Amino acid sequence: MANPAPRELVPPASTEARERIQLEITGMTCAACSARIERQLGKAAGVLQANVNLASEKAQVEFDPGEIGVDGILRIVEKTGYGASVATPHSSGEREDQRLAWRRLRIAFLVGSVLTLPLLLQMISEFVPSLTFALPVGVQIALSTPVQWVVGWRFYRGAYHALRGGAPNMDVLVALGTTSAYLFSLAVVIFRIPTGLYFDAAAVITTLILMGKVLEHRAKAQASRAVRALMKLQAKTAKVVRGGTEYDVPVEQVQVGDVVLVRPGESVPVDGKLLSGESNVDESMLTGESMPTTKSPGDWVYGATLNKDGAFRMTAARVGADTALAQIIRMVDEAQGSKAPVQQLADRVSGIFVPIVLVIAVVTFAGWLWVAGFTHALISAVAVLVIACPCSLGLATPTAIMVGTGRGAEAGILIKGGAALERVRSLTAVILDKTGTITQGKPVVTDVVSTEISGMESGRVLALAAAVERLSEHPLGAAIVEEARRAERVQPDSSEPLALPGRGIVAQVGGERVAVGNRLLMQDEGVITSRAVDRAVALEEQGKTVMWVARRGQLLGLIAVADAVRSTSAQAIATMQGMGLQVYMVTGDNLRTANVIASHVGIAPERIRAGVLPADKAAIVTELQKQGHVVGMVGDGINDAPALAVADIGFAVGSGSDVALETADIALMRGDLQAVLAAIHLSRATLAKIRQNLAWAFGYNTLGIPLAALGFISPVMAGAAMALSSVSVVTNSLLLRRTRL
Repeated sequence: MANPAPRELVPPASTEARERIQLEITGMTCAACSARIERQLGKAAGVLQANVNLASEKAQVEFDPGEIGVDGILRIVEKTGYGASVATPHSSGEREDQRLAWRRLRIAFLVGSVLTLPLLLQMISEFVPSLTFALPVGVQIALSTPVQWVVGWRFYRGAYHALRGGAPNMDVLVALGTTSAYLFSLAVVIFRIPTGLYFDAAAVITTLILMGKVLEHRAKAQASRAVRALMKLQAKTAKVVRGGTEYDVPVEQVQVGDVVLVRPGESVPVDGKLLSGESNVDESMLTGESMPTTKSPGDWVYGATLNKDGAFRMTAARVGADTALAQIIRMVDEAQGSKAPVQQLADRVSGIFVPIVLVIAVVTFAGWLWVAGFTHALISAVAVLVIACPCSLGLATPTAIMVGTGRGAEAGILIKGGAALERVRSLTAVILDKTGTITQGKPVVTDVVSTEISGMESGRVLALAAAVERLSEHPLGAAIVEEARRAERVQPDSSEPLALPGRGIVAQVGGERVAVGNRLLMQDEGVITSRAVDRAVALEEQGKTVMWVARRGQLLGLIAVADAVRSTSAQAIATMQGMGLQVYMVTGDNLRTANVIASHVGIAPERIRAGVLPADKAAIVTELQKQGHVVGMVGDGINDAPALAVADIGFAVGSGSDVALETADIALMRGDLQAVLAAIHLSRATLAKIRQNLAWAFGYNTLGIPLAALGFISPVMAGAAMALSSVSVVTNSLLLRRTRL
């Protein structure tokens, strides 16, 4: 049987009253910035929801186009003090403005390091008696001034935009702290006040914080590398056959319907079907599986997969933004820009963090001014301003989600958002569809039985059934069609198909009504006989599914189809049960066949639901939810879509239909229950990292700010701590890349 067609991996299109855009945001420096943008967008008429992600520097905005347009949304962001542009389908990679900003940051850090090094040596010598290194005052001013006003200009610019927008951020704290130290030292020199100078502290703090920004940028780039790695897989050119002549054209110029030649060692340029030739194709970029898949004429191949050892010709079916790779990139990109509910507390704190720190700094200054004088008061207040870091709060959740969803994409697990990632860890019950989930989803015909009443030869029964099932997309029907083709049975013309969910299909063959389906359909047709029932029961007790064939009110025969259980299903189900999950199996098949399959994989009889119609699957999910369960539904077909939508978490396995994948929360590109376990494991690991990051971020500020206020931390120590706080959060998130799935 041919491989399934490419799947739609994105949510259904927005309705007319609700549209969604993704924006690229520039100028954010800390969580207070993202909170401010989010708050301003949320207050705008027509904006239904806005999520701003500091780590990915993107915003996802849902809005009513009848009340506000894209230009209006962009103006709100710009009025708040930040840059904004609409994200393009291929903007997941590093843009030119991002590369320019990164170069400027590195240059600023390098210049700052060179100018600050002598001042740092002087500072160290004050604590090491054996070192005598003191710079003349003029040299200190000459070195620190460009650091303060040129290298550190980014902090003043950011502070200006933040204050103009009415939301002080980290830049305000840094600018205020370093400027205070610099201007105080300058006043000491000008007015010859007999106290110490702090030019070195101001310069070192500025350079240390820039160092933190450099390290943070590198770490965030590593966190988002999954999307960039996927983008690099896309072939640049394709060899297209037009008018009998081969042309090398850019992949963007390939059109639907083009015949494309793919040679050994080349990447498949677009999605399509094989016309001729055979090969083994490495689909690990889609499924995470290292073993190549054998492809024959009629099979689907996907863009960016690697052709291993044989040349073939294919028909282009999906190109550009419609390919599986493009949709995977879009899904992962949107997931990495999403938020998890656990981030809500950090967002609330980030929104008021800087004003609170400013109040603490003022109180610290006033207290020490009364107790120890102006100099000590100033230094302690500067330490409070510098050590406070809302960045770590803002990065704690999104960086973990970025790395977690990226790691999942590498393993063929596509998670549609942070909320889904968080809910997976709370599952208490899992419902598994049988066909294509527990079983391989590639059934084969094992028996064709003609009834004595009809006297029709079994091959003719098979041909009639195939003529009807040719109009169906059900995997059991595909097995019948494939068997008729293999047996070289001529299939008569058929028309006017009528699909009866949970029963079968009826069509006109040679002007006569032919029905193919289960016993329920045959009861409707009034053709059930006791002899046929006995024969069907015997086949079902062997774990086979029986399809009944009737014409003009007469039972013609039975066709038994067997679908082998996946080799990994029993172990995966045992592991789920060992995790405390209640595992249920639902199927439209009969109870006898369901019991045979369930006994093979270790599902208890009381947790089997057989003869289930599509609407009943959703009802079973709702029933378990009413019992207090957090329910995960695992399915792969159109008839699973209602249940996937109702479930707390819907898992669509890789052999699934477009509708199933659209309604699911997690798409598993390899049709294997082990992928469900991997998704659960990834969710738990990601949530653990988020909890660790938040604990560190809250703990750092809760402990660091009071210590600075009490005078136990110097401004330079505060600068170093601030520089490393956000880096530590991102680095901890990067450890998720080591998660084994």
